[in-house]
Formats: sequence, structure tokens, C-alpha cells
Amino acid sequence: MHTTDVCIVGAGPGGVTAALHLAAKGIPCTLVDKAHFPRDKVCGDALSGKVVSELKRIDTGLPEKLERCGIGLPSWGIHFVAPGGGQIQVPFQANYNPRLDRPPGYIARRLDCDDFLVGEARQRPEITLMEGLEIKHFEFGGSGWTLTGGDGKETIKAKLLIVANGAQSAFSRKQAGLPVDPAHHCAGLRAYYRNVAGCNRENFIELHFLKPFLPGYFWIFPLPGGYANVGVGMLSSHISRNKVNLRQAMLALIATHPALKDRFADAGLAGEIRGYGLPLGSRRRRISGAHFMLTGDAAHLIDPFSGEGISNAMISGRWAAEQAGSCIRTGDFSAEAMRQYDARVFNRLGRELQLGYRMQQLLRFPWLFDAVARKAARNPDFANLLSCMFNDLDIRGQLKKPSFYLRLLVNNG
Repeated sequence: MHTTDVCIVGAGPGGVTAALHLAAKGIPCTLVDKAHFPRDKVCGDALSGKVVSELKRIDTGLPEKLERCGIGLPSWGIHFVAPGGGQIQVPFQANYNPRLDRPPGYIARRLDCDDFLVGEARQRPEITLMEGLEIKHFEFGGSGWTLTGGDGKETIKAKLLIVANGAQSAFSRKQAGLPVDPAHHCAGLRAYYRNVAGCNRENFIELHFLKPFLPGYFWIFPLPGGYANVGVGMLSSHISRNKVNLRQAMLALIATHPALKDRFADAGLAGEIRGYGLPLGSRRRRISGAHFMLTGDAAHLIDPFSGEGISNAMISGRWAAEQAGSCIRTGDFSAEAMRQYDARVFNRLGRELQLGYRMQQLLRFPWLFDAVARKAARNPDFANLLSCMFNDLDIRGQLKKPSFYLRLLVNNG
């Protein structure tokens, strides 16, 4: 039997962020994960400017430490390809110098990134890390939760749960009541390739909105050592309705699409193609209840347009730690008290998720998306808006101003 005030289930970016912020407050916690680290996680591997900002909130020197480790490739922007072939390159910051400035973002394998963060947690005496323990049963007893491991030999009692165990979270579905909704869910495939030609020398991440995958996209994210993270994402409802074999469609696209086949002519697949599910933040849900909070993918906080998930997990993990501190001070772990957590998360992420959903809807009309791409190519306000979705620029203030939308419509650059 292990007893703790706060138990965090899942040691991905959201869970570790919550644990490290609790440790900074002097609040002990137990961090549990079914895996032993390092472990792989299927993901796009992009660490946006929002991720870098959250790393700084944990420790101002953490981004530099990540860079010194050599696990991440510095990334300076994003390259969009519209259905009609129009292209937009949007730097993450204006007037940058790659040789002098610190990178606004990175691309790093989740195997390395998550192990880096768990390494930070291992150094904190306030954090009890329990690896290789899969929680199979959650029982609520009025004053807290009892968690039981798969073999029944490990039991944890906690006043408060921070659930950060990802898109397949059984707790999220059963206890929190967040079922998988195909209309707000994306299926994705990820593969690692060697020697993909034509990648941007400043490591811009690439999003290709190609007609075979609408409403969805194909991506290429360069990685250290001449590798690239290559994958596709598509709405689950579209896959089911049109009986799409996503793996076959991805391989066919790489082999035959005019914009891609030459780039992959000498590329080799490194390992297997792996699939995963993405519960999207297309609609707002309740992400807390009596004595628990959901974070990251378990809270369905993935951006509907960009697929951004790591930063949103870290943001929600930070606010979960803040709420946990408040609950411990007041002794109030009620569902009503937890509503403050929901309000904070959606105050920070709500408008961005709404914008992502609106952008996703454009993908249903390729001609309209092409028109938007043409406008973005010559409209600095729109290009900045796209950059904001991946960088740590607070777009809420702009989205509240009618003048912003007027400029968006009439400004041709």
C-alpha cells in the first residue's frame, strides 16, 4: 500500500510537467507509468514554441539543456502546401538568425524527449516515480481514489488524481465519461524514413494538405541524423465512411504523388509504420470531477488542425499542479472546486482549439483552402495567425478584436 496526496497516472509531457511544478511548490506526489523509460510513443515529434515556453516555466535553463543533449533538431518555421499546390513558408519568428538566435522550436523523437523529461523528475526528491506499473482498477471512495495494479499486488491511495495517460485512457472513457467520438477523433500513422530529399535547411516542419487525405494532412518533420518523421492524419469518421486503408493510401501517396515521389526515391523506411488515435479538442468537454483532473490527450486537448498535442498537455499539466496546490491548501477536492481547473485550461486554449476546428473545416472545401492559402501568402496578418498556432504567441487578444478580422479580409499584403 502506497499513500499520497497526489497521484499522477502517466509520465508523458503532461504528467511530468504536473509533477515538476508540484515539486517546485514543495508538494510531494507519486508519478506512475506502465512503461519503463526510455519508451517509444507514436507522435509527430515536433516541439513547438509553446513547448519551449512551457519548458522555461519549469526551469529557465531547460531548453538550453535539451539543446546540449543533442536529441533535438532546431526548427525555425513551418511550410504549408495547399491542395492546389500553393505553398506558404511561415517562420516562427521574424528576422531570425539561425547562427546567433536560440531556436524557437525543436524536433525530437518522443522516445528521447520523454526520457529527458522523466530524467528531470528522477532528480526531484518530492517525486516518487513508479515505472512498469499499469493501473487496471480505479475505485472512488468519497475522500479519494484507490488504484490497483494489474497483478493486484500494488495499491495506491490518493486524495487527488491527475490523469495523464494519453489518448487511450480507460479512466477518461469510463470514470470521466469522455467516449471516443469519431467526428472529433483523428487516426494517424507515423513512420521514420532515412534520406528524404528536399527538406528545408532550417528544418521547417512540413504540412501537406493533399486531396487524397482531406480532411487531413501528410507531414514531413526532419530529425537528427538524416532521418524524418513522416506520417498522415485523417478524421476517423471520414476513414470509416469511405473505407480508407490509411497505410496503403500513405504508401501510394509517397510512391506516386508528383510533389513527393522524387523526394522519396532514395529514401528508406526505418522500422515499422505505427498507428495511433488523436482525440481532438473540437468541442469543449468537462475535464475534471470530484478528486480528479484530466490532462493532455486524456482530456481531448489535441489541436484539430495542427495536431499539436505536447504543448497542450504541458499547459494543462501546469494548471493541474496549480489546482492541486489550491485543493491541498483548502482541503476541497470537490467537483465544483475543480471547475476552476477547467476554466483556466480553456481560458488559455479554448480560442486556439476553436480556431483549429474552423481551419479543419476549411479542408472539406479544397478550393476555399486554396483561396485562404493564396491570401496567407500575401497577407502578413494571416501568416502571423498560422505561426501563432505553432509558436508561443498569445492570439486571444487578436481574436477578440473586430479590426483584426477586417484586416484579415481586406489586407493583401
